[in-house]
Amino acid sequence: MTSTETGTERATRLAERDARTIIHPHTTIGAPDPAVVFDRGHGALLWDVAGKSYVDGTCGLWQCPVGHGRRELAEAAAEQIEKLEFYSSFGDYSNEPSIALAERLLGLAPPGLDRVFFTNGGSEGVETAIKLARLAQTRDNPERTVILARTGGYHGMGGGSLAATGIDRLRAGFGPLLPGVEFLGKPHELVHGEGATDLLIAELERRIAEIGPHRIAAFIGEPVLGVGGMVPPPRDYWPRVQEVLRRAGILLIVDEIVTAFGRTGHWFASGHYGIDPDMIVTAKGITSGYIPMGAVLIGRRVLELADGATFLHGFTYNGHPVGAAVALANLDILEREGLLDRAKVAGARILDGLRPLETLDHVREVRGIGLMLGVELDRDAASVQSGARADGLIVRAAGNNIVLSPPLVITDEQAGTLVRVVREHVEAMPL
Repeated sequence: MTSTETGTERATRLAERDARTIIHPHTTIGAPDPAVVFDRGHGALLWDVAGKSYVDGTCGLWQCPVGHGRRELAEAAAEQIEKLEFYSSFGDYSNEPSIALAERLLGLAPPGLDRVFFTNGGSEGVETAIKLARLAQTRDNPERTVILARTGGYHGMGGGSLAATGIDRLRAGFGPLLPGVEFLGKPHELVHGEGATDLLIAELERRIAEIGPHRIAAFIGEPVLGVGGMVPPPRDYWPRVQEVLRRAGILLIVDEIVTAFGRTGHWFASGHYGIDPDMIVTAKGITSGYIPMGAVLIGRRVLELADGATFLHGFTYNGHPVGAAVALANLDILEREGLLDRAKVAGARILDGLRPLETLDHVREVRGIGLMLGVELDRDAASVQSGARADGLIVRAAGNNIVLSPPLVITDEQAGTLVRVVREHVEAMPL
């Protein structure tokens, strides 16, 4: 920025440079909207290069539970970079931060998860879990390759992770995808009514019988649907699902990329819903997004099935020591500052504030758990996203859903701003 350049001029210049050089995720090739160029962040606030401030109502993509601008995490990264910035974890190489992080994760996770495979993010974690499930299940039965997934589920943008994603608009144009994925109904009482679990379990049992249990490797699902609308399942859904899977010898992959590390008010949503997973996929909140990193937590049933097999799979930056050091410092902050409880309190406050929207004819449902909230409309939600941003609040439109997932450090005042702005723009939608 030159001494005579205004903030608005700088923002325009950078947006023009951005448009000339970058293709962003989820944008139209050749016709991008002008970029909002962020300059800095602190807690639950962001500032763009023009100096405008925003309440961050989405954590970008759910990834910053401890908020922006945490010096502790910068210092943890710098200290580790000076000591050992990186070395491969392939084969028999390792590093102390990744060992310590694996121990820490297994100590926080539900019982029965005994090993960790590190990744760089969520899509890679789902790819890892699908490949490991197939490797484990096909050792005695080469036919056991089918993956059960769900309509409305989101699992990433890789070959296998997109194949398991049950959102048609995200799959369009990328086929053929990984074969052998079968979709089940969306676990949503708004769709199925009060008897939702009975209908969904009957469907699950029917599809297993049709496909043949001897052909199914695993079932993958988010404890709470994220991109699919922030949809908590019926309370009895998960215990009954896993009972059916256990009888059929089908592994359960729980995608906690969004829900882990406090987002729902718990270290893992699996514990809250009584899930006994064979694998948990994590990312995002593991480092609060300060370093790209993820981890797949692997249970005893998988380890027993795969015992003796060589897992010819991995990524250059598996077990990155800087990522692990940042993750350990991030988990310390979550614990020290009581942010899991904060998610419950702040989430309940926001949910209560948004509930009156359900009296509007064009609002189908307001829902959430912890700081994972959604407002479902009977129409596209894009105008709420754009209107809120103009008023200094970042929210995400996912089809007909307004998705809310602010940092766990959001203040009461900032939560009040979030509620007020969302309500104003939803209420202002034309009939």
